[in-house]
Amino acid sequence: MSQIARTPERPPAKSALDERYYDARDLEAELKRAFQICHECRMCVNYCGSFPELFARVDRDIEGGRAEGAEAITFDDIKVVSDQCWQCKLCYVKCPYTEDDDAYELLDFPRLMAREKALRAKRDGVAFVDRILGEPQLVGEAGSGRMAPLSNLITRHQLLRKVQEKTTGISSEFPLPPFAEETFPRWHERRGESPEAGEAGQVVLFATCYGNYNTPQVPRAATLVLEHLGVEVLVVAETCCGMPNLDGGDVAGAQEKIRHNVAQLIGPVRAGAQILVPSPTCGYTMKKEWVEYVDDPAVAEVAAATLDLMEFIEGRRKAKTLPEATHALGKVTYHAACHLRAQKVGFPAARVLGKAVPGTEVRIVQECSAVDGTWGMKAEHYETGRKYAQRLVKAVDEDEADHVITDCGLSALRIAKENGCEVRHPIEVLAHAYGLSP
Repeated sequence: MSQIARTPERPPAKSALDERYYDARDLEAELKRAFQICHECRMCVNYCGSFPELFARVDRDIEGGRAEGAEAITFDDIKVVSDQCWQCKLCYVKCPYTEDDDAYELLDFPRLMAREKALRAKRDGVAFVDRILGEPQLVGEAGSGRMAPLSNLITRHQLLRKVQEKTTGISSEFPLPPFAEETFPRWHERRGESPEAGEAGQVVLFATCYGNYNTPQVPRAATLVLEHLGVEVLVVAETCCGMPNLDGGDVAGAQEKIRHNVAQLIGPVRAGAQILVPSPTCGYTMKKEWVEYVDDPAVAEVAAATLDLMEFIEGRRKAKTLPEATHALGKVTYHAACHLRAQKVGFPAARVLGKAVPGTEVRIVQECSAVDGTWGMKAEHYETGRKYAQRLVKAVDEDEADHVITDCGLSALRIAKENGCEVRHPIEVLAHAYGLSP
């Protein structure tokens, strides 16, 4: 049995605000402690590639007589384990050794992997592919609007995608989202505000980069539904939530984006508005991660005021202020996004559609799409991601549903390609059920 203690000498440095966050020796000790606990447990072996790699390396050292546990793990081993983590957070959700479960081990494997990548990026620099994927706002602004037809031609051209893969590291096989000819900010400005909305209060719709420039139909549908509920929808000059930067270890890039967004959001929040986010990844980042990277009371205020979009609508259903829908949806397959599960708010979209829309049957599929942020878009991880997503693909195939929906836009891309079906956000089908959109 390894001599590595399960109990940390002091709470692990999970936040970038901790002075030990970039201490290589402190990190190495915490990695070995976590690896030892995980090796003894092995519950997460099927979740992602990190755990099989971790277990194989610890077993190798034990069988070779070099160690009794994880004490002989090298930096090369750590890099392989870290690179196989796509930050789905499911291991934390299921782990019995976390702070959330009042366990003395205080294990947080996803944040530990994020810390390792941050230290590596600080030491070696941010990889080129991560610098590109870390700026969805800039890419969206450049590729949408009048440039959208050309941008979409390029992203659909397989030969050009092969060239792109060689130069950027983004997989030519991953189905990139289309760019919108009319972005959501442009639609919102052109349309103006609804004179009927506001009697039930105001919210800020944080449309996200993806919603602004790639899938504006999602925040458009959200606006129509919220106004149907009597809510006035405010839009601010947002930028990326910062999660793509964190995926590549670019802490400084994420911190800059967090500060920008908080400056835009703090005014409406202090005026009483809640922030609604249609993307689980962005919502999780704003709720759970922002406070770990920027030391400012305003960040905590904004985080506390942030809700998942469908979580807000489910609150209206519980309060019995949700209007009755008129269009049945039939059989619906609902993919439960990992980052929504990590927020621990249940599956609000499934409850809203299943209980507030007559003639609707919802089946929940809780399998990971293995995209999670930018990881699955990289050429080096594409096939691994596909392998781990096959349980999701099979579950969707078995349903033969009238609608396939998910809150996660990147999961939708995976499902659409693998299953050959159209995938929508829950707010889109709810807008249809209300007769607000086709």
